[in-house]
Formats: sequence, structure tokens, C-alpha cells
Amino acid sequence: MKVAIVGYPNVGKSSLINRLTGTREAVVHERPGITRDRKELDCEWNGRQFKLIDTGGVDFEDEDPLAGSIRDQARAGLADAQVAVLVVDARAGVRPGDEEMADLLRRSPLPTIVAANKCDGVAELPLAAEFHRLGLGEPLAVSASQGLGSGDLLDRIVELLPAGDEDSGDDTIRLAVIGRPNVGKSSLVNRFLGEERVIVSEVAGTTRDAIDMPLLVGERKLTLIDTAGMRRQSKVADSVEYYTALRSQRAAERADVALVVCDATDGVTSQDLRVAELAMKAGCATVIVLNKWDIREGSEDDLDHERAHVAEKLRLRPRVMTASAKTGRHVDRLLTEVIALGDRMAGRIPTPELNRFLAEAIQARQPPVGTRRGSSQHRLKLIYMTQIAERPPRFAIQVNSRTRVTRDYAYFLENRMRARYGMDGIPLIIDFVERGQRGRGDKRAADRGESPEGAQTPAGRR
Repeated sequence: MKVAIVGYPNVGKSSLINRLTGTREAVVHERPGITRDRKELDCEWNGRQFKLIDTGGVDFEDEDPLAGSIRDQARAGLADAQVAVLVVDARAGVRPGDEEMADLLRRSPLPTIVAANKCDGVAELPLAAEFHRLGLGEPLAVSASQGLGSGDLLDRIVELLPAGDEDSGDDTIRLAVIGRPNVGKSSLVNRFLGEERVIVSEVAGTTRDAIDMPLLVGERKLTLIDTAGMRRQSKVADSVEYYTALRSQRAAERADVALVVCDATDGVTSQDLRVAELAMKAGCATVIVLNKWDIREGSEDDLDHERAHVAEKLRLRPRVMTASAKTGRHVDRLLTEVIALGDRMAGRIPTPELNRFLAEAIQARQPPVGTRRGSSQHRLKLIYMTQIAERPPRFAIQVNSRTRVTRDYAYFLENRMRARYGMDGIPLIIDFVERGQRGRGDKRAADRGESPEGAQTPAGRR
């Protein structure tokens, strides 16, 4: 079930959505026109679960092409919803933009609620009465900043929603599309979806929110997350860009897989590598995508050069793939890779198989010889291996003495696991637990991003 929140620019739609959902997911700023794409956020009230669709401010008189795209997105949001909420500014009174939007809603079959926002005190409640003239029923006085009337608004929404089952949780793969500004992230998302779902413009920084969209690939469910471009911290120009970049980082933190989109004409830049490292530290499986490959017309040697550059700079060795959002070339291969990585992130390797792997690794390269505390030299023994978690996958190896697990040997085991189980780009973690210990100290240290006495692979640092 979906509820579209629409209205003129700067009436407080995003602030109201944050109030109703109890989050800060929608970008809020005093400057009008901050919201552009439509964004869906989960909401729950009195046992009913539904989604609120945040839309950009609709101004029918604005001739700017971007304003036209925002209007199209708002109309698409209304077409996808079961209830509409028209948000108006109670202090400003009825404006021409409100009347035009009300006229559109009166001709729509959607049940509509008028929310007169910015009634921040009891003395301002009568201001809502003026909006009777819009012909959309009894207006509700609300205050996004103070919370006044928000419960009444949610009661009215739930009352108008048709009866039906809410969406239940499943094994949907969450895919974040991240990267620098203007590398083609939104174009790639639209190509995945087969429609102009998010606004695409040659102007860098068009996308400002992290937009979640469902996608069905065969029988597999994905949630696509289009994000704002991520610049270097020193290049962030204003508070709006700062908060949109912060939401992009949070999108990576809640995703299973991240596509780091690069401009193929530039190659994989140092900023692209920083974005990839951010995704990996967030626990995402990562793929690097050279978009606009059709423009570069690169050869296989060029691609090999980019892959060698990435393998040298990034420890998790993410796969480097080419694509063209414009022509659709290799786009299906990207989705196939995403599903494979998502499955590996959530999968478990049987313990007998892991112990066979461990025996083969020891045979290929003997563990180091070192000095145990207060005793003579002897060789490290790797006794037993098992998987203890997933998303990202985490393993524990029981050893006779964790104090002598060298970084070099930990890297050897990690890289061998990547090669054996196809885990390139996946932030796997290996804990080394001394025999007779429960490993609680290791787990606490890992949660803090530390490596207890060298007893954890560097990949485990978060």
C-alpha cells in the first residue's frame, strides 16, 4: 500500500514524512526544490504497514526542464498510490499552485487528504479552514516541526487505505548504485528498471536522495538504491550536498551489494577507489562498473590495465566490469553478478568442506614458526575451521596459539578462500581463536574494528 505526498514547493512535505515515519530519511532544507525524485519510505500505524511516497514540489508555471521532470515524477507517484495527501502551507494561505494541484486531484479517483502544515500552535489551527475551498474535503491542521495533528493524519490515511495484505519480509538483495557525480548512476538504474524512474540530467548533482526501488529479475527480488554523487569532502559545496552524501553512505551501509559506477572515459580514478573502500568498510560486496564503455571504445588491453590497477589498490579485489547505460550493453551481466554476490554474502559453507580447504592450504604452505610466550620455538597449528556468520561471511579457525598468527599468513588464507569460493569483492572475515577460548574477546574487538593481538584477518577490520 502506498500514499503519495504531493504539494507546491517548500510547503514541508519532506519534513512531514520524516515526522510520520519517525526517521530523517527525507532530505529537508529551507531552500525550495531540494526533493526531486520520488522516494518511498516505510511507515506503520496501528498495525497497518504502508509506504509514503515523497515527491518534489510541483509548480505548473515553472518552465525549467528539471521542474517538468519533477512534475512527471509526482504524477507517477500518484499513479502508483492508493491514497494522496496534498500538503499546503497554512500560513501562506491558498496559492495558485495549490489550486492547480487540487484540480488535478479532484479529477483523480484517488481518495485525497488536505494537510494544512505549519500550524505550530493552537492559535494557528483556524488557518486550516481556508483550504475548504479546494474542494477536497475537511482539511487537517498539522505541524511537521511540532508533531501537532500527525496522529490524526495517520488515522485518516489508515482509514482510507484499501484492505489488503502488507508486504512481508523476504530474501531481497539490496543493491546500492554509488559513485562520483555525473558518472551515469541514475541512467544505469533506469536501464535496470526499463523506465525513466529517476531524473537524469547533464547537470551534476541532480539526484539528492537515496531512492529505493523494487526490481524483479526472473524470480529474484532486488531493491535498487540510487544515490547522490559522492565527492571528496573538501569539494562538498554546501549543507545540502553534505547531507545527500551522508545518505549515500548510509545507503551503502544497508545494502548487500554495491555497484561502484565509474566513467570509462576517465578510468578508475582515486575518488572511485575511495568510494569502493567506503562500500567495503560498510560490509558490502562490491563490483566496479566502467560505464560509458561505448564512448571510450576501449580494448581488452585497456580493461586488463584497469583490472590490474584495481587489484593493486584494493585488498578485496572487486571484479571490474564494463557496461553502457545508454545502449544497454552488458547491463544484464551486471544483474547476474549482483545476484551471485548477494547469494554468496548470505550463503554458508559446510564445516567439512572448510576443513578440507584448511588442510589443503596447510599442505600448500606451512604455518609460520614462532616463539610462544615463555617457551621455545614451535610451529603454529590450525586445528579446525567453521563459518560463524554471514552478510558478510565470517569464519573462525581454532589454533594452538593465536599470538603468532602473522599478517602475511592471514592474507594467504584470505586470498586462497577468495580464489576457491569466488569471493572477490566480498568483505570476508577470519577470526583466529586460541584452543580452549570461546573467542568472545575476538568478537568484541571485531565489532570495534580492532584486531586482537593479530588474531583477525585485515579484511575483518570495519
